[in-house]
Amino acid sequence: MHHGLYRPELEHDSCGIGAVVDLTAEASHETISDALFMLSNMEHRGGRGADPKTGDGAGILIQIPHEFLKDITARTEIDLPEKGSYGVGMTFFPKNKQLFQKSKDLLNQIIEELDFELIGYRPVPVDETVPGSGALEVMPNIEQLFVRHKKGLTGLDLERKLYVLRNHSTTQINNQIPGVNQSFYFASLSSRTLIYKGQLRTDQVLPFYKDLQNSKIESAFAIVHSRFSTNTFPNWRLAQPFRCLSHNGEINTIRGNLNKMKSKEMLMQSKYFSDEELQMLMPITNKLNSDSANLDAMVELLSLSGRSISHAMMMLVPEAWQDNEVMDRDRKAFYKFHASLVEPWDGPAALLFTDGENVGATLDRNGLRPLRYFITKDDRLVLSSEAGALPIREATIVQKGRISPGKMLLADLNKGKVLFDEEIKSDICKSQPYEKWVNEQRIKLRLEPDPEVLAHPYSTENIHKFQTIFGYTSEELKVVLAPMGANGQEAIGSMGADTPLAVLSKQSQHISNYFKQLFAQVSNPPIDPIRERLVMSLFTRIGEGHNILEESPQHTRQIHISQPVLLNESLEKIQNMESQGYRAVKLYAHFRADHQPGRMLEALDTLCKQAEEAVNVRKNILIISDRNSNEEWAPIPSLLAIGAVHHHLVKKNMRTKAGLVLESGDIRETHHFATAIGYGASAINPYLALESLLEQFEKGIFPNIKDRKTLFSNYQKAIGKGLLKVLSKMGISTLQSYQGAQIFEAIGLGPEVIDRCFKGTISRISGISFDELAEEVLIRHRAAYHTHSPTLETGGVYQWKRRGEKHLFNPETIHLLQKSTRLNDFELYKKFAAKINEQSRDALTLRGLFEFKKRISIPIEEVEPAESILKRFATGAMSFGSISHEAHSTLAIAMNRIGAKSNSGEGGEDEVRFERKENGDWERSAIKQVASGRFGVTSNYLTNAEELQIKMAQGAKPGEGGQLPGHKVDEWIGRVRHSTPGVGLISPPPHHDIYSIEDLAQLIYDLKNANRKARINVKLVSQAGVGTVAAGVAKAMADVILISGADGGTGASPLSSIRHAGLPWELGLSEAHQTLVKNNLRSRVVLQTDGQLRTGRDIAIATLLGAEEWGISTAALVVEGCIMMRKCHLNTCPVGIATQNPELRKLFTG
Repeated sequence: MHHGLYRPELEHDSCGIGAVVDLTAEASHETISDALFMLSNMEHRGGRGADPKTGDGAGILIQIPHEFLKDITARTEIDLPEKGSYGVGMTFFPKNKQLFQKSKDLLNQIIEELDFELIGYRPVPVDETVPGSGALEVMPNIEQLFVRHKKGLTGLDLERKLYVLRNHSTTQINNQIPGVNQSFYFASLSSRTLIYKGQLRTDQVLPFYKDLQNSKIESAFAIVHSRFSTNTFPNWRLAQPFRCLSHNGEINTIRGNLNKMKSKEMLMQSKYFSDEELQMLMPITNKLNSDSANLDAMVELLSLSGRSISHAMMMLVPEAWQDNEVMDRDRKAFYKFHASLVEPWDGPAALLFTDGENVGATLDRNGLRPLRYFITKDDRLVLSSEAGALPIREATIVQKGRISPGKMLLADLNKGKVLFDEEIKSDICKSQPYEKWVNEQRIKLRLEPDPEVLAHPYSTENIHKFQTIFGYTSEELKVVLAPMGANGQEAIGSMGADTPLAVLSKQSQHISNYFKQLFAQVSNPPIDPIRERLVMSLFTRIGEGHNILEESPQHTRQIHISQPVLLNESLEKIQNMESQGYRAVKLYAHFRADHQPGRMLEALDTLCKQAEEAVNVRKNILIISDRNSNEEWAPIPSLLAIGAVHHHLVKKNMRTKAGLVLESGDIRETHHFATAIGYGASAINPYLALESLLEQFEKGIFPNIKDRKTLFSNYQKAIGKGLLKVLSKMGISTLQSYQGAQIFEAIGLGPEVIDRCFKGTISRISGISFDELAEEVLIRHRAAYHTHSPTLETGGVYQWKRRGEKHLFNPETIHLLQKSTRLNDFELYKKFAAKINEQSRDALTLRGLFEFKKRISIPIEEVEPAESILKRFATGAMSFGSISHEAHSTLAIAMNRIGAKSNSGEGGEDEVRFERKENGDWERSAIKQVASGRFGVTSNYLTNAEELQIKMAQGAKPGEGGQLPGHKVDEWIGRVRHSTPGVGLISPPPHHDIYSIEDLAQLIYDLKNANRKARINVKLVSQAGVGTVAAGVAKAMADVILISGADGGTGASPLSSIRHAGLPWELGLSEAHQTLVKNNLRSRVVLQTDGQLRTGRDIAIATLLGAEEWGISTAALVVEGCIMMRKCHLNTCPVGIATQNPELRKLFTG
């Protein structure tokens, strides 16, 4: 049972990593001491919370120091055998004495059962005065375990047996002994390596572990890790290094990786492990572990199952290969082959890895984490996440550089030299005839001949009936679909979303509207899809998965699809490939339309059972179709159907045995595709969307489109570009990794729906059941079959319509606000406030569901005076360029008059505004924004501010950058922004100097030095997990944290981003406040919020949820004259606000 909005699974971390390697393989204490010195120099890469002595975690991995251990155990009962013939376990036992003894007793029993002999235990000497109080409270009992195998095994044979012992004993002890609760843990259990780590600061590892202070402890290499976490809840096991890896970064696709691995586990067989041992190893990955720990577990499995560790890293973190025209054929064939075995573990990553004999380093395909290397004259390799971590005299360096994206380096201690990318990968890529296997077995769908006759030809007959059934609106056809067909682009909108959440709306909803896209901010950068297009890929594959511990031609027997939007011809190709080994079956997703309760759930049960039976009879492609619905049978929403089947097959450990394809009438826009793919679909045939475009084409709506082929191609391009944006928001490069990754939060679906169809999805606000979802479908179904000529619903989502969706700002409320403020009429304003508040109570917003508790009133004289409260207000960040000079400066003057703050936005500010006018008015914005494009940011700009705001995300389009079209960039704006007039300006989605929390901490530090008096504000957008990010930002020494609602946003943005990315501020603000309180960090920062704030009631609720300051944007523009035409991006604003057209600017009245 969760209380509050904080969820531990949403924690993030960023890190500093380093290694020192003696290439001669000679062990020395100097290697260890240098590595620890390097670690202590990366304290800025580590984090600390409210208790300054409690770090986020640090550690060191070394070779087993046999001589040292032999020496210190000589005076005990422990008699160590020869080097390499025994294993040492750095064991974290529960602190409780009874649990400690029970754990040790069960461990001893398992040691005996697995044919090991217990040599003894050694309490590890530590200094308990070193850790902070938070770390000390949960510090485990740390002992070293010594064991040898009764058959005298050594080398990899012994390592494999120790691996089984570690996994099996960890699972058994944590699961079988009540109260242990994951507090039993092996930091390491190996005959090769030993790990000293804990909930420590970087400078605490050496004084805490007394072993490390002994000059006799020696190693030929040492790997270190410093953790900067967004949480500060002490947990010793989260510290790194892990057994194989030291990881700086995030695995953004972790949910999908874990789901797929669960099925892969059932297919595993190995000549190195018996079937019984493989069962003892389960589960290989575990959702209770961090993303880094799970990646480490995968590397360890693959490298102990016959592959080299470099091979394993290439499989799991591949370089960008799909669109690389200069990559050699052997290497490309290697990646093509392994793409059939395992999807990339995708996300920004700098990785140091070791198998106990060699030490390597690699970067992910984007290279968004730094990693540098130095080779010295005395045969030492130094690796670190930044230059200077270990001081090295320049004269001693023979080679240095940085590791490039996707590239690898390996210190081979047997050869005594450093191998670089080409040398490492060349041998691996030639180890099997991968190119031959791929060419013989893999099929490219686009090269297969089209069917001569379509079983389902495109038809526009009765199309309005089907559009009604599947919830199309006339607005969607015009605003969403038409631009895709016309020019291959997603539609753009502006002025945010002031419509209700799907669960609160009285309009029929597409089920994907209950899901909000997650996005990367601070702990992990979004990807720039324009700059990084080469490393991004939409390729997908369909077919059967095989045992990942082996390699054979059969493994690559799959259908390769270059992008996931299938035309009818492509779907029919897939259905007719049985002779080539692809056995497809079509399963119909329908439920009986008789309004009886339980019908949809009953139909889903039947569908899942049919899917299971199909897999059991060796069908390896399941096509889930909603075609052929009729008066008696209504279609199950595609997302429900794919989610239910996907999770049923995962639960039955059958998911990798078949690919899932959708034949769907209700999927039409980018977000629909993103959710369906995110819950398991490999490819989708949106047959009704294609026919709807065809109908528009036949009506002459696309005069520049010559034929159907071009029309459909444009649609595929538009969806592809939209999907790349969705992927890039989350920092994901490949669709293959995104598939099944479930990177959403559900709002308003009941627990039975989540558990059945979307298991593992974050869902903090419950809601409707299967029966209510069925009723939504049946309302449309009835309208289609029981109306003579069904007309489509109006829609009214993107623009207010009298018969459409409700909007907070409509003609009546706009008129009341403008008139009341122009006349300074408080009574008229109260009418406006009443209308807005009544709308809220009519369930347009989450805050509308709140009711104030009855309290005894206090005299008004005891309340903070209005003049003081006004200082807590700010306008939102609206740039000069997106809005006119008149609109921008008017906001600044108004806010300065009342003692509040205006925000410059990201477009700079003309220096003439820094001086007061003769009449005392001041056009200077008190808050100056620093965004990713750095437009207009100069030292003078930074100095002329009371507050500097770092924009990490924007409510209108979180995970994306701002954009100003070239026609808006005149001479004046070009000068202020230090850019070229007439050239469009795009802010990249990430700050290219902020790829992690510690990078943000550096910018905060720099800005504090640029303007010593200014507060530093970090702008975040509300989403699940924003609380843990806020904790990290507080630890990075920000003064103010703004939680911006995703429903706000005055900027131009793709419509799918406006509607579907991020959450209302109520959720984000509450989570941030609760998490900061839980971490004892709340007193460090001021919390601010914005996003569709309209009335005093909104401000009061925001304050009760944790906000001390509030931002107003849309309402401020409405007061200036905005009439919500939502055409800001077109430069045609009829009231002179969002335009640079001189004639239109004259219409501004202020």
